[in-house]
Amino acid sequence: MATPKNKTAPSKPAKAVAAPVKVISSKRSFHGRVFDVYSDNIVEPGGQPHVKDVIRHHGSAVILPVQYTGPDGKPLPEPHILLERQYRHATGKYLWEIPAGRLEAGESPLGAAKRELAEETGFRARRWSKLTSYYASPGFLAEKMNMFLAEDLTAGPTNLDEDEIIEWKFFPLSEILRLMDANRLEDSKTMLSVLLFVRRQAGKNKSRKK
Repeated sequence: MATPKNKTAPSKPAKAVAAPVKVISSKRSFHGRVFDVYSDNIVEPGGQPHVKDVIRHHGSAVILPVQYTGPDGKPLPEPHILLERQYRHATGKYLWEIPAGRLEAGESPLGAAKRELAEETGFRARRWSKLTSYYASPGFLAEKMNMFLAEDLTAGPTNLDEDEIIEWKFFPLSEILRLMDANRLEDSKTMLSVLLFVRRQAGKNKSRKK
């Protein structure tokens, strides 16, 4: 059937490019305490040469701590999520966010998640499950974020780094969702983890009704 005049034919879906990128050279241009920056000379699959500056990072563990009971042991009306407030110099302000931290050399993502939760908040969790893994900004940042759900929390002592000044607070889930709607939560890992948790809870509720 001919395409009508003055109308464009629907575009075909793009085929995945299988050819690998060829790395001509890679030079470390910056070495820092948390990450390194490399300048890579590459040839992309189409044959176009480029210089790509890439931030190399060991990866991070991200934790969504959720409590279902109050200090008296009674069930809460809704899940409560623990958030931290700390100064983030790159933004020039204090942010509320979930606990997170980088993986040490040779450390597993789950091991790092347990360590970071205990060090920053003092809480330990009896139940752990994986929510997802993702790249926060893959255009230039190689950091992989490993996100975990931590449940059935118990309090304990913190072990903060010298440069860490952190306060924490439990928020009802509905309040966190209101803060997100009002653009008062600006941290992407926090918003993503909360939305994944809401989706998981909705799936559980749906299963119970069957």
